[in-house]
Amino acid sequence: MTMITEIEDYFTKGCGRCSRFDTPACSTTTWADGLAVLRDICRDAGLEETVKWGHPCYMHAGRNIALIGAFKGDFRLTFMNASLLKDPEGVLKPSGPNSATPSVMYLTSADDVERLRPVMQSYLAELKGFAEAGIKPPKVERELELPEELIAALDDDPELAEAFHSLTPGRQKSYVINLNGAKQSATRVNRIAKFRDKIIAGKGALER
Repeated sequence: MTMITEIEDYFTKGCGRCSRFDTPACSTTTWADGLAVLRDICRDAGLEETVKWGHPCYMHAGRNIALIGAFKGDFRLTFMNASLLKDPEGVLKPSGPNSATPSVMYLTSADDVERLRPVMQSYLAELKGFAEAGIKPPKVERELELPEELIAALDDDPELAEAFHSLTPGRQKSYVINLNGAKQSATRVNRIAKFRDKIIAGKGALER
């Protein structure tokens, strides 16, 4: 499958990453009403609407602010650089059991979106302010020495970064060992591209 590159395709067909693309079974069809409201909130916040990794990504001042996603059991608004948010409402949840930073609003209806609209608007505005000021989360000290190609890939792909940092230390290490075993930079880049789906699925380099 080929991921979509046109924003309207996402809301009418899906992301293009699985066989349910452009079928009634696609999760974007299941959650169409809620996704439409989410989209309006992000656009009304004055964010630039783009497509990244097959999903609607909303940007400001050259920085990714939020990502919309749809899955079988829910649809989501993921905030980038969420560690900067205080989340006084306590509505953000981790993206996975090993994720250190709560960054996701999990939703199951358009009513959920409307109920959380004021919080979403507040958090989006706060992240816009951080982007304008050039404020970034403090760097987390890593025990692993990540290859430069992997660091670049994680910087360019927030969904991949979130998934990678949600992996157990052992799974992270399996990728680092595999990538460091390649002599050529191009080989490491190719391996990262092939590993992406595994990382998103929460698997290690040697897992099927």
